[in-house]
Amino acid sequence: MNKPVNTSTAEKHSDKVRIVFYADPLCCWCWAFEANWKKFCVHYESIFEWEYCMGGMIPNWTHYSDPLNMVSKPAQMAPMWMQAQQISGQPIYEDIWMEDPPESSYPACLAVKTAGMQSILAGKALFSVLQESVMMRGINIAKTENISRIARQLSVRNSILNYELFVEEYNSPASLAAFRTDLQQVKLHQIGRFPTLTMTRPGRPGVMITGYRPFEVLIEAFFQMAPECQSAS
Repeated sequence: MNKPVNTSTAEKHSDKVRIVFYADPLCCWCWAFEANWKKFCVHYESIFEWEYCMGGMIPNWTHYSDPLNMVSKPAQMAPMWMQAQQISGQPIYEDIWMEDPPESSYPACLAVKTAGMQSILAGKALFSVLQESVMMRGINIAKTENISRIARQLSVRNSILNYELFVEEYNSPASLAAFRTDLQQVKLHQIGRFPTLTMTRPGRPGVMITGYRPFEVLIEAFFQMAPECQSAS
């Protein structure tokens, strides 16, 4: 069920729907949701604005436990990744959890925030390639050397990311502060599952979508915020 959320964080100067996408590059359900999200963006991105908020899903395996899915150690992640693949049809390389299990999702989240200091688009682009790297190719994105290589490859393909600046700013006080701000937002809004999307618009009650959901649920929530789009579709 879609949940009401506080609209106080909505940008008052814009009448656009504002979406905060709480996600983590190491979350298989965020990857499972990706096809629905891209389809949604193709249709409606011109009339909403959005940004990622990094979830920090796995600080480390000493401080991670998902009793709902019975996951408390790396090897137990593989069956859940297989389930996400079966439900969504997205290709997923679940063998990483036996071959080279990531120790934390914090390094990748921090990388996204570091790129985001250059521009929102740079942060989104790096999130995408980090996610693809781990989900499709089994690259361990908890390792900083892998993150560095992925960022360099992105900068070569797309000038949206300045690689030298990224390396300089990664793990800097500014990037760490940006990541801490996201973690505080996750805690403040009691986000316990990823993906979670909040939709807000001035003058309307907000909507929250939690977990992997069908495309139709995403559209239904958006039409609650922008009914004029429903009548025009």
